Amino acid sequence: MTASLTLTVNGESRHTAATTIADLVRELGLEPEKVAVEHNGIIAPRSEIGQSVLTDGDTLEIVHFVGGGSGDGSTGVDDSWEVAGHRFTSRLIVGTGKYKDFAQNAAALKASGAQIVTVAVRRVNVTDPSQPVLTDFIDPKQTTYLPNTAGCFTADDAIRTLRLAREAGGWDLVKLEVLGEARTLYPDMRETLKATEVLVKEGFKPMVYCVDDPIAAKQLEEAGAVAIMPLGAPIGSGLGIQNRVTIRLIVEGANVPVLVDAGVGTASDAAVAMELGCDGVLMNTAIAEAKDPILMARAMKLAVEAGRSAYLAGRMGTRKYADPSSPLAGLI
Repeated sequence: MTASLTLTVNGESRHTAATTIADLVRELGLEPEKVAVEHNGIIAPRSEIGQSVLTDGDTLEIVHFVGGGSGDGSTGVDDSWEVAGHRFTSRLIVGTGKYKDFAQNAAALKASGAQIVTVAVRRVNVTDPSQPVLTDFIDPKQTTYLPNTAGCFTADDAIRTLRLAREAGGWDLVKLEVLGEARTLYPDMRETLKATEVLVKEGFKPMVYCVDDPIAAKQLEEAGAVAIMPLGAPIGSGLGIQNRVTIRLIVEGANVPVLVDAGVGTASDAAVAMELGCDGVLMNTAIAEAKDPILMARAMKLAVEAGRSAYLAGRMGTRKYADPSSPLAGLI
């Protein structure tokens, strides 16, 4: 067939003889059931791409998921947690970025016991569609994918990204983050709140990354966020939880799950988050950039379980002075 159309596909000009979106996807060597397509700014329902006709000058974005972003301790009881109707036994959520390859990512996930992984939505590589993809190593039927908006700096970009994510995988449980600027990767709370309100109206169930501010957390909950995810420290910093007071206040005031997101560096940081009463912890860099990611993933699993058990047990009170474990009376 002679190429008759000129399209813009993922930002690049392309000549094609395809007449429908499905034809184009197959021409690129991709499987229609593994991608989502935006056609001239509008999400193309996967069930209709076989009938969606292309015209000269059309603009398309074709995306898929890439690496982004258990047990009940020793209590002997069911200590599972729930978010937006989904129930999990592991309170650890792990990301899928920065690993040396997908195989290492999958091995770390197994060691962590996590049941949820965050995934970024990115353009497919139309020049080499045979490259391995995350879904080949981490089965979304076995592990809950949590599409996120990593890298989005406006509410509109975040909303657009999650609309594509829903078309690609059908998920309505998503992680929302709208960043303010590139140096600190702190959230822009005005844009975050705006995006939350729009997504909730469209039927999404957003778990929302936010500053460690009890007032901002409550505003997000009132806007419909299904989980509040305050940062412990800047993303990827490994500094640990910098403000335990505000995290605790967020936990005390929330009626939805609270999970520390960002800043964890080692296992003790994860334990602290759980000891503060958080429902869970999300991390990526702390595991992926460890010298032994698999061993660190196992350590994080145990730390989350230990911290949760300590919270349930109730720590001892603090005192100004020493209090001996053995009585002083009766000394020889």
